[in-house]
Amino acid sequence: MSATALPDVTGRPARRAVRYARFTIGYNLIEGVIAVASGLAASAISLVGFGIDSGIEVAAAAVVLTRLTAEIRGGEPDEAKERRALKFIALTFFALATYVTVEGIRDLIIGEAPDTSVVGIVLTGASIIIMPWLAHAKRKAGQQMGSRLVIADAAETKLCAWLSVSTFAGLLAFALLGWTWLDPIAGFIIAGFAIWEGKEAWEGELVEDDDDDD
Repeated sequence: MSATALPDVTGRPARRAVRYARFTIGYNLIEGVIAVASGLAASAISLVGFGIDSGIEVAAAAVVLTRLTAEIRGGEPDEAKERRALKFIALTFFALATYVTVEGIRDLIIGEAPDTSVVGIVLTGASIIIMPWLAHAKRKAGQQMGSRLVIADAAETKLCAWLSVSTFAGLLAFALLGWTWLDPIAGFIIAGFAIWEGKEAWEGELVEDDDDDD
């Protein structure tokens, strides 16, 4: 696809892309509420961080959906407003990274142990199945449309899938082995993901039409 090619927003792939974006918002909203609530109940930093990340993803997906629907309706998206929103989202990612890092270091120092969270294990386990499928579906729709925006959103969803894997592994390993340092380490991994996602949001990766995707 050339740098100047416009996406095809008239066919079925575009309508599927809209449905995927809406599903992303709905699923992450539910996931975030459950993760934060169960994480606080179990004092599990990684699970709370995972839930906050899901909430931030809702905001990022909303920006993508707004841009996509504007393209489908033939309107001109407000890029200045989008970039301001993405910079705010980036700051929340950086705040998340700071939170889980500080709390993780504190727990390592004082040796505070979280409780096993069965809800968290089931929730992140479900996301390991759902998120890769969603990322694949988004990418396929984006390729059929010729849309850099949808393909970039698919990459973001794939990143969420890896975040689900790291959180699930930490929660399950703690439940099986009881090592108290596993939760802070999983939190540090989330911090790394948050910094990466925050950098992408700050640079406007999700709405930049001139950059390469590969």
